[in-house]
Amino acid sequence: MNRRLQLAVSVLGLSVLARLLWMLLSKNGMNLVDLHVYVDGSAALLTDRLYDFTYAEKTPDFPLPFTYPPFAALVFFPLHFLPFTVIAVLWLLATVAALYGVVWISLELILGAQRVREPGWRAAAVGWTAVGVWLEPVRTTLDYGQVNVFLVLGAMVAVRSSRWWLSGLLVGVVAGIKLTPAITGLYFVARRRWATVICSAVVFGATVGLSFLIAHTEAQRYFGTLLGDASRIGPVGSVWNQSLRGTLSRILGYDVESGPWWIAAMLVVAALAFLAWRTLGSDDRMGTLIMVQLFGLMVSPISWSHHWVWLLPTVLWLVYGPMRQVAGARIIAGYWLVTMLIGVPWVLSFAQPSIWTISRPGVLSWLGAVDALGVVVLFGWLIWHGRAVLRSDLASAGRRLRGLPTTRSTDRNAVGDRALGLAAAE
Repeated sequence: MNRRLQLAVSVLGLSVLARLLWMLLSKNGMNLVDLHVYVDGSAALLTDRLYDFTYAEKTPDFPLPFTYPPFAALVFFPLHFLPFTVIAVLWLLATVAALYGVVWISLELILGAQRVREPGWRAAAVGWTAVGVWLEPVRTTLDYGQVNVFLVLGAMVAVRSSRWWLSGLLVGVVAGIKLTPAITGLYFVARRRWATVICSAVVFGATVGLSFLIAHTEAQRYFGTLLGDASRIGPVGSVWNQSLRGTLSRILGYDVESGPWWIAAMLVVAALAFLAWRTLGSDDRMGTLIMVQLFGLMVSPISWSHHWVWLLPTVLWLVYGPMRQVAGARIIAGYWLVTMLIGVPWVLSFAQPSIWTISRPGVLSWLGAVDALGVVVLFGWLIWHGRAVLRSDLASAGRRLRGLPTTRSTDRNAVGDRALGLAAAE
């Protein structure tokens, strides 16, 4: 093991130890409110009272209900047979291990499987995992005992795999646990992997069918009346909700719901996401996945700050990917790193009088748009770069028609070649 890898492993080990000590020794370390919901709520699966369950011991202002599909309760059901402290420790360790998997696969998709196995890149993967533990999406995931990192890993393994049945199985299962990862299906549509798209739909349908088979009443209740009820999930206007709907609601001072403001903004974001994706190279799988997932986070009614684990792969793509030499790439990556290390929604949460209060000073509303504004800037930056590529290509075509020598275009492929060449020299 080389010195850089040893240092990275030591830093990660200290990070995990610090999290364990905080969880086991501090007053609030074992709050883990979402993990309590998973464990205690899933125990009610066979009682026809799954969606009547609430956990309020640590959240008296908002008793937390079980909001996932019945299939998720089936997955979590075995947990309630273990002591909660054991579950909490294992959950933390497994989350960090899954985070390492997310970082590793991100680097694989960016650099190639062969490159990542080199000692320097292995050290980078461990080091970025240590950094990721302290970024707000992961930090709050660990604080709440959330499932986000596991779902991100499932989606990334699906993208990494070339086997249509495995990719479809993983996407269908993670969508069955929590509906929002179903957006990953758009990635396979963009890549024209139609067998995977069909397989994922069939597997998701199977999770729904299994839910009706095991807990018919609760499945009927969830898919019949509870699905889409954002108010049951939590306060839409809270600064913790970094979705497009949450951002607009805080700026306008009321819940925009799915009204004209949200529809107009959603259409704009959809157009930006599509145009940004069109600027990517045909072999940029990581870039395509990021465009899809950021779009999904924006249009979801609620995207809590701990849902934004996808920002870590975004930073890796900006730092190491084919766009790394484009002006502004490292500035955007730095923006995400700084805002996540600070935890802007967490800081602003102390300034909101209540999680249910939407109207607040304008400056706080705009500061609370940190993630949504970042996504819009990222999409716009990619589109602007795409215009430069188009102008360069048109100029080259014009020179060819006139029989003049052409200069090498500075398009995304040339930028990618330079980026990989520089990385190989490091």
